[in-house]
Amino acid sequence: MVVETDSGRFVTKLRGAAQGVPALIAEVIAAELATIAGLPVPERVIVELECPMPSELRVDEFLDLLSRSPGENLGFRWLEGARELTAKELAAVPDEFAGAVLWFDGLVSNFDRSASNPNLLWWKGQPWLIDHGATLTFQYDWAGISEATPRERFALDTHVFAERRELLIAADSALNARFDRARLERAVAVVPESWLRAAFPNEDPARVRASYQAFLWKRLKAPRPFVPGDA
Repeated sequence: MVVETDSGRFVTKLRGAAQGVPALIAEVIAAELATIAGLPVPERVIVELECPMPSELRVDEFLDLLSRSPGENLGFRWLEGARELTAKELAAVPDEFAGAVLWFDGLVSNFDRSASNPNLLWWKGQPWLIDHGATLTFQYDWAGISEATPRERFALDTHVFAERRELLIAADSALNARFDRARLERAVAVVPESWLRAAFPNEDPARVRASYQAFLWKRLKAPRPFVPGDA
């Protein structure tokens, strides 16, 4: 949904959508981690929606979605003039960028960046990363998480840059040093408390934040399980 605000136009993902609040949590944490990695993602803002909210769309399903999304939702800055990359442009993406995307997607376990759906937009002379709601899938099964879960390997077979997976070695050397505990904590701290309470109503939000931080920190521990040759 595109929302007009005093600060401009934002593509807004609603908490009442089928994927629910956990998808918004994944979106914002992944975007913060991408920024640490030096990868461009659209600006994020919290979009506060009132209920009922005026809309030009008089579709019952859409109005129902709005009615289930009062409060804090997630907005991404509208990239005016952005477009999807062509196959030729994807093949021409610089190695440094492709390697960084592979490394980042391995960190957040992003299975949703394939050749048929790369989730990359071309804007202002470079690719921009979008749509990370399908990442951080561990959050859907907290009870099933073990010490081994953060160390699970990441399958690259369907990734849009799968044929360039050897670039992960250089990317690992360049990017790992950017990710310290303090930066992870700041990335997770961006998540609104209302989302944590909605997604995990029986848990202390501070404890949930700590769980996200711990999972990602263990995933970053060398040897990293998403880098070839590591175990």
